[in-house]
Amino acid sequence: MSTAEETTGGEVEPWEEVTPDAARRLLVAAVEAFAERGYHATTTRDIASRAGMSPAALYIHYKTKEELLHRISRIGHDKALDILRTAAGREGSAKERLADAVSSFVRWHAGRRTTARVVQYELDALGPEARAEIVALRRQVDAEVRGIVEDGVAAGEFDVADVQGTTLAVLSLCIDVARWFTVNGPRTPEQVGELYADLVLRMVGAR
Repeated sequence: MSTAEETTGGEVEPWEEVTPDAARRLLVAAVEAFAERGYHATTTRDIASRAGMSPAALYIHYKTKEELLHRISRIGHDKALDILRTAAGREGSAKERLADAVSSFVRWHAGRRTTARVVQYELDALGPEARAEIVALRRQVDAEVRGIVEDGVAAGEFDVADVQGTTLAVLSLCIDVARWFTVNGPRTPEQVGELYADLVLRMVGAR
């Protein structure tokens, strides 16, 4: 298989970080199974079967089912953080950077919705150490968006009384796209991204 793996709903997921090919196939199968059935209802046999491999083959690459979830979560959160850091670090006004951050973040959650559902909604299935690592990444995600909002308030571009609460609302709005978006719906990921960017700018009272 190539480094672009097809997952549920016609998504193309780049898993170039995952090698060898057998490990990648198992990870893609785990994403599909966790998104469809939930982490706790999925067995290692389910994952191996989806990957066209024997259950014993899974343990060559992943010691436990949780290790698979941790790897998926880490890659997904790293990607989400990279998207927001890129938008936050670009030149331009806070309004422009926030619109870019929201539209890009929403496009990822819509276009990679199968992965995003697992990444965002299976956190509690991780053990304490792995969970702490992912929570730390989520704090960094929060900090990137909060920083843009703070910049906008300081520059007089935004009218926000509660920066922390507004940041939480913005992120929640974006993340929830993974829950409801469908390729059979009336909008593309790009169109949803544009819509949400406009909504968020209204939310922060952008001038």
